[in-house]
Amino acid sequence: MSTSRIEKYASVFNIGLQNTFVYRWNYFLRALFGLIPLAGTVFLWSAVFKERGSGLHGYDYSSMIYYYLLTILVSNLVVPTEDEWQIAADIRDGQINALLTKPMSYLVYRFSIFLSGRLVYTFVTLPPIALIFVYFRDYIVLPSDPLIYLLTTVSILMAAFIQFFITYSLSMMAFWILEISTIVFIVYSFEYFLGGQMFPIDIMPSAIQAVMKWLPFYYELFCPVAIFLGRLKGADLVQALAIQTGWLLLTCACAKAMWKRGLGHYQAVGG
Repeated sequence: MSTSRIEKYASVFNIGLQNTFVYRWNYFLRALFGLIPLAGTVFLWSAVFKERGSGLHGYDYSSMIYYYLLTILVSNLVVPTEDEWQIAADIRDGQINALLTKPMSYLVYRFSIFLSGRLVYTFVTLPPIALIFVYFRDYIVLPSDPLIYLLTTVSILMAAFIQFFITYSLSMMAFWILEISTIVFIVYSFEYFLGGQMFPIDIMPSAIQAVMKWLPFYYELFCPVAIFLGRLKGADLVQALAIQTGWLLLTCACAKAMWKRGLGHYQAVGG
């Protein structure tokens, strides 16, 4: 990519930062109230472990709470915020016409905005999340191996890219249908249930885990959290990173293909 194109997307990133900062209080309140379900989770698992009187698939009460703290942190780093609605609006309202006349990749354009949005959202939501971590500090056990931090960072980056490419691909449905909300909510329901936000994937039966490990949802949240917690080691860790890389490449290819097909349909309908 040439220097001029890099500067162009850097300008888009900067504009995205400025636009996103307008809604910083909205993000802060969303993050603050988004922590409320954590209280329910604490009471739920407290009751579960009290009733069982023992651990659950290698989790005890403290490690389960630690798991949910990490899912909150990682989800704030990787989950797109309203990107699908903005992209769909660009298509539905014809705003992409202005971008089509410019020497600019719409995918990279939207990715630049996604990165700026994640940066601001993370910056604004870190204070309440940090307070929660301080409150539950007795449950936190940090890894001693520096390699874990590196591999977790790599996995988080890939998880963010996978989430963006899936969101982008879903948004491309706006080329064919006016309202994509039903499709988006269906996919996001699968992400919530199969991605590890509702419960750790590795407490499921082995046969179900074997299937879920081949789905992209496993790598959108659970994988980096499991790496940090040391739940994925050795051959399982290598396999997880390899499959996550495969899903990254596949979702990227899907995003490009959906844009190409959708744009062809858009130009044909528009004359």
